[in-house]
Amino acid sequence: MGCEITPSSKFDRKNYFYPDLPKNYQISQYDIPLCQNGQVSFEFEGELRTVALRRIHLEEDAGKSIHAEVTGDPTRSFMDFNRAGVPLLEIVSEPELHSPEEAIAYCRAVKEILEYIEVSDCNMEEGSLRCEPNLSLRPKGSKELGTRTEIKNKNSFQELIDAMEYEVKRQARILDAGEEVVQETLLFDASTGKTVAMRGKEEADDYRYFPEPDLVHVQISDEWIEESQPTLPELPAARRKRFISDYDISPDNAEFLTNTRPLAEFFDEAARLSGEPTTCANWIMGDLTRLLNTAEIEIQDAKVTPAHLNELIQLIGDATISGKIAKSVLDDAFETGKMPKQIVSEKGLAQITDTSEIETIVLQVVEENPGPAQDYRDGTKKAIGFLVGQVMRATRGKANPQLVNEILTRVLSTD
Repeated sequence: MGCEITPSSKFDRKNYFYPDLPKNYQISQYDIPLCQNGQVSFEFEGELRTVALRRIHLEEDAGKSIHAEVTGDPTRSFMDFNRAGVPLLEIVSEPELHSPEEAIAYCRAVKEILEYIEVSDCNMEEGSLRCEPNLSLRPKGSKELGTRTEIKNKNSFQELIDAMEYEVKRQARILDAGEEVVQETLLFDASTGKTVAMRGKEEADDYRYFPEPDLVHVQISDEWIEESQPTLPELPAARRKRFISDYDISPDNAEFLTNTRPLAEFFDEAARLSGEPTTCANWIMGDLTRLLNTAEIEIQDAKVTPAHLNELIQLIGDATISGKIAKSVLDDAFETGKMPKQIVSEKGLAQITDTSEIETIVLQVVEENPGPAQDYRDGTKKAIGFLVGQVMRATRGKANPQLVNEILTRVLSTD
């Protein structure tokens, strides 16, 4: 994220009481975080946006509060301490986002980077990634930010945008009424679609930070940074740009294909093997995505590999199978893991390309369907479609459609 990495940082105690932190302090970083002054770039409304990062620091996670929506009793809450003490990376941006939609685009860009470098699985439902927006309104033309509120622990993008949209309207109502927004921490109740006060928002002084006495300083050498740098993968924005320039695919397709690192690597390898990037993209975004969604798995867990897709494209390219048959071959490969050539051989799916064999079937179809045949001869050219369908049916879809059309046209023109 282009940060300055601090050579020597330290941990601090952040002192406060809340039921999810019963020891009354959190190990965090106050004045010397691990990283400072980075940036995240992303596409928003057709433009490249870059948002500055103030800092990235490490701290320990707290427990999880479980309230009435789970307990069913508004007078009782439970605490789940299973994640307490787990290392948590907090990325703090500067106040440079100007709408809930732009904030979501930023969060998605951060999520992509973290997934690509395999720092986290970013499973939002399980709490691996949480977003805590700070919102404030200001009069149009004013540069001074208004009083902010913070919405805690949103673990889905839909809830995040719902919470931000409601909070914008709530603050606008308060300011339009000539009242002041109270600086506080809020929770968003998805069942009511409203934010509710959780606690007053503290400032640094309220936390009485002091250096953590039981942990030594963290030393990060230039040598370690230099060793680590080459191990970073190609990041999503750079990969999208390369896909567009090297493979001549559209920005929308590049966006889809770089959504996750495994998907991007699958496409990259399939395009390299086949030399047909556009065809690969179409199969991945179409039939393969359909199969993955139905099976509810990710591409890295599928039995189909780039080698399978390459072989399938070759079989279509050399007219061994038709595009329609290829769909059934892919379905079979997805289910069994068998290579397409093996499936075609075992099931006898190879196209009939013997012109004499196809012509025999064409003559039979024309003889059995004199009405459509005469319609074609009388000038109703679309009637040939019915006859093609009958030939394909008779051959169980194995006749080469192009040859069928050519032979039918010749037979009907000479009779």
